[in-house]
Amino acid sequence: MAGVKFPFKDIISLLTLSIGLAKRVDENRAESMTVLYCNFADFSQGLISVSLEQILRSSDAILSYENHYFFILQYTDKYGATIVKDMFEEFFASYIESSMVSYPIDGEDSYTLLEELQTNISKNFSTDLLFLDRDRLDA
Repeated sequence: MAGVKFPFKDIISLLTLSIGLAKRVDENRAESMTVLYCNFADFSQGLISVSLEQILRSSDAILSYENHYFFILQYTDKYGATIVKDMFEEFFASYIESSMVSYPIDGEDSYTLLEELQTNISKNFSTDLLFLDRDRLDA
């Protein structure tokens, strides 16, 4: 198993697609898609690659910006995303800075979800993900 890697510049398009799929198949509007953020700054690229291969499903999207990894987990609520995060922490035997947002509870569109994620990360960690600002994503 392994997730599918996408260029970070496609994050808005991929989130928009994921939200569209969630709307189409989930009429109850339950938490049907979660974005999990993990800061893998303390780990080598080789070790990160092995963890992605072992932990993620083939339906999971992977986007990264330097050491910042974003996983779009289809048909996964926050409980399920927490399990994925815990699997990464077990794999690395280390605490990982992480946060998550779910559609539609935390936002109805791509930009709102990323703004909420950015707010959560800057509030809980000393990390400010300025590259998630709407102006920079649209550039």
